[in-house]
Amino acid sequence: MKTVDDFDFKNKKALIRVDFNVPLNEKNEVIDYTRIRSAKKTIQKVLNDGGAVVLMSHLGRPEGKESKYSLENIVSKVKKVLDTEIKFTEDCIGSKAFAASENLKMGEVLLLENLRFHKEEKEGDENFAKELARHGDIYVNDAFGTAHRAHASTAVIAKFFEEKCFGYLMTDEIENIDKALNSKEKPVTAILGGAKISSKITVIENILDNIDNLIIGGGMSYTFIKAQGGRIGNSLVQEEYENTALEILRKAEEKNVKVYLPKDAIVADEFAANANLHVEQIGSISEPWMGLDIGPATIKEFSEVIEKSKILLWNGPMGVFEFDNFSGGTKAIGLAVGEATQKGAFSLVGGGDSVAAVKKFNLGHKVSYISTGGGAMLEMLEGKTLPGIAAIA
Repeated sequence: MKTVDDFDFKNKKALIRVDFNVPLNEKNEVIDYTRIRSAKKTIQKVLNDGGAVVLMSHLGRPEGKESKYSLENIVSKVKKVLDTEIKFTEDCIGSKAFAASENLKMGEVLLLENLRFHKEEKEGDENFAKELARHGDIYVNDAFGTAHRAHASTAVIAKFFEEKCFGYLMTDEIENIDKALNSKEKPVTAILGGAKISSKITVIENILDNIDNLIIGGGMSYTFIKAQGGRIGNSLVQEEYENTALEILRKAEEKNVKVYLPKDAIVADEFAANANLHVEQIGSISEPWMGLDIGPATIKEFSEVIEKSKILLWNGPMGVFEFDNFSGGTKAIGLAVGEATQKGAFSLVGGGDSVAAVKKFNLGHKVSYISTGGGAMLEMLEGKTLPGIAAIA
């Protein structure tokens, strides 16, 4: 696959699709600029070569042109991260936008307005993509978070460039996910959590051939427990997927994959931060109690499996970690992953909640790689071909 290292950008304008879909507070101020930082290396490569940069991104899910979703809100933060002046144009196409990119001098950076102010972006409109392509000589896709969408700026636009490549972030994402999925090192352990089994079925089915251990926690674990005849009280369950859960367990056994389900849980009498709680054996929870976190026996067993692993893939929390009383399981698993990594294991963390947990518990420096794209990472784990990657690869 071609990367920015395969090009000399001297006297060239690079049109870079970045993922600046960052969270804003009620004052429209950036509260987490990880995604802006992640694009810095690619942008600097172009500038250091003697080129110019035109940046395009979406922000949020606007209905038409809404000021709260304007990329003008993030200009000051982009300027601070890149340590350079940022020119901004209040549209991504049109005479003013094209004049801004045509007059851009080498060494300068231009940020276009939110792509999704035009419905044609999500529709993958070819004419819109062709218009966007006028902004640059070389197309660079560095937006892994949107690589699974066949949008105008991520997939369709590539056909209008002879010279196109991946940025450093996209390259890192692809290589690290490939390492987690196809490493020859053993054992490989996948840790899956989150609320619903339905969102992880295809992932599980696709990775069974590549893993040795499958750890299942979070709300999705109760569908497995109930399917096997366990009592789960008022815990979250997707009854329509009970047969699917049993089929997954059967396939895992057939492929010699060891599945670890919770043994105990921290249960609560309501879904609330200050609910009454106690520890209960996982298959004997009575109403009105519901499992909101894994218990101490489960933490011990899961941690022991993680400690012996060489490759670790973590997607999804072990409980309702947003509530402090039910965050212990997710934190403990995060610490176990971090400790295994420090001892030489390779760990890949992805998915919005998992990344949020890593940040909450300050574990970012203890894991090998944190994926910036939850949906894109899941689709790669499902074995799908991502449109934004296929357009260039």
